[in-house]
Amino acid sequence: MTFQVHGTAPSTCTGRVLIALYEKNVEDFQIVEVDLMKGEHKSPEFLKNQPFGQIPFIVDGDVQLFESRAICRYVAHKYADQGTPLYGATAADAALTEQWLEVEAQNYNGPIAALVFNLVFAPMFGAPRDDAVVAAQTAKLEAVLDVYEQRLSESKFLAGDFFSLADLAHMTYTHYLINMAHQGAMFDSRPHVKAWVAELFARPSYQKWLALPGHLH
Repeated sequence: MTFQVHGTAPSTCTGRVLIALYEKNVEDFQIVEVDLMKGEHKSPEFLKNQPFGQIPFIVDGDVQLFESRAICRYVAHKYADQGTPLYGATAADAALTEQWLEVEAQNYNGPIAALVFNLVFAPMFGAPRDDAVVAAQTAKLEAVLDVYEQRLSESKFLAGDFFSLADLAHMTYTHYLINMAHQGAMFDSRPHVKAWVAELFARPSYQKWLALPGHLH
């Protein structure tokens, strides 16, 4: 059975999984489109597979998973012998990758997701923008980026001098905040963060994701 990704390509979390597949040179997969505008992700059939009504989930033979970071870990391990080594080369590399994946999930994702919602998706769907949330979450994200600037002054990528799953996890939300919300100044003002983002956006996997049908530009 073909590896199935149930979601929609422009989604940040579905995109995270697709970029992981591209990094591992996986060609035999299918995107099973979920129409969010029609509420398909809240249908009884969908909820049998993802009880929280969110995208994506994957089906790979007998394996079924939801939560994009867990899926990316699965992809990295299943296809460990091909494509980009997303956990580096040593046990220490793998541990640092997991450390910075946790940083992304616990510190970076919250503020950037709130900003992308208010600055990109709320206007798109006619919802009001909450300027108080934007101000508060911008301050939080700036503080996280200060930590990243220090870290990236010591190594090219977050886990070391190799591109890892930790860096990959940042790519989709960062794309929306910089290229759709036009909030690149906070990244550009930190030279090591700016260089890191340029490396992420130059990767063929990111370009393949952007080229998928239905993507927002």
